[in-house]
Amino acid sequence: MIVVGLISGTSADGTASAVVRIEGAPPALRWELLAHRNVPHPPDLRAEIFRAFRPETGTVDRLCALNVRLGQAFADAAQHVATAAGLPLDQIDLIGSHGQTVWHIPSGAEASTLQLGEPAIIAELTGLSVVSNFRARDMAAGGQGAPLVPYLDKLLFSHPTCTRALQNIGGIGNVTYLAPPAPEIAFDTGPGNMLLDYAAARATGGEWEYDHDGTLAAQGIVDAELLTELMDEPYLRLPPPKTTGRELFGAQLGAQVWERAKTRSLSDADILATLTAYTACSIAQAYRDFLPGMPDEVIVSGGGALNATLMGMLRAALLPASVLTSDDLGLPAEAKEAVAFAVLAYETWHGRPGNLPTATGARRAVVLGSITPGNRPPR
Repeated sequence: MIVVGLISGTSADGTASAVVRIEGAPPALRWELLAHRNVPHPPDLRAEIFRAFRPETGTVDRLCALNVRLGQAFADAAQHVATAAGLPLDQIDLIGSHGQTVWHIPSGAEASTLQLGEPAIIAELTGLSVVSNFRARDMAAGGQGAPLVPYLDKLLFSHPTCTRALQNIGGIGNVTYLAPPAPEIAFDTGPGNMLLDYAAARATGGEWEYDHDGTLAAQGIVDAELLTELMDEPYLRLPPPKTTGRELFGAQLGAQVWERAKTRSLSDADILATLTAYTACSIAQAYRDFLPGMPDEVIVSGGGALNATLMGMLRAALLPASVLTSDDLGLPAEAKEAVAFAVLAYETWHGRPGNLPTATGARRAVVLGSITPGNRPPR
């Protein structure tokens, strides 16, 4: 099958999309990335997404309308990436759309998750069947609905002799630890890019949505005292399985840290440097606290892989492990999550489970997602 994968991540800067040719079945799944693109969200749509992230502004009428707008945006992104692959939509078999997470409660009596991006809109505008709402079934089976990308990590990156950690740094950091034949371990390590994005926007008066290549952080000095305070976050000591999100490491925390830093007379660059170190140190601490041993290789994907300052701090924090990017193994860092949801959609279409209970905490492996039919059956 030829499958389009779509996701708007926790940074909510646009729709990551990929066209993937997939054959076979695990463990002998064969795949080829035909094209990938990131389609930026228009400023007004991104602003509306961020309003939806906050309980005081994410009202039901806004969520209702945003669900449709995001469906339209995802359909546009599917068309865009299909064109980039040189394929008309009638040569695509299926779309896997993760959607945009606006709220996630991973555990407890109110455990639930909400992703927007109406699949009926995507199906109607593209004519293609859509698999969506991947996280809810895992949660129904007692899991946390995340992380789901470890399924792809296990399929594509398991190595018979090399112990690997697959570290994604999107808005949140998450890791998959692969040391066959031992069971895989996966969980959210903590902060990723969200705090850096917040601080970069504030430091530039809104001109930058993120710290380009870590330029701002490179000009600052890490404040050891503030970093120590940040590393006291209880989530970082919580054992896996565990997931987190914008509710903990989003703009609310960013504003608190900014004000605390300014009372200590830190410069804007110092704040960026300290927050960048926070992401690197929280990842390294998670490895030492919760992995059976330090990996031989750490393979980084997500937007954080493009931040040279963050990557430098991560290499220093994880010595003697070798720190690479997924590009070095043939999968572009910015495409990985979109590829993952193409693969998960393919597995759902074939009636095969797509979660790893060792990663999410689910009672059992389950077939993920809901299928919205298109105008024709896939080829």
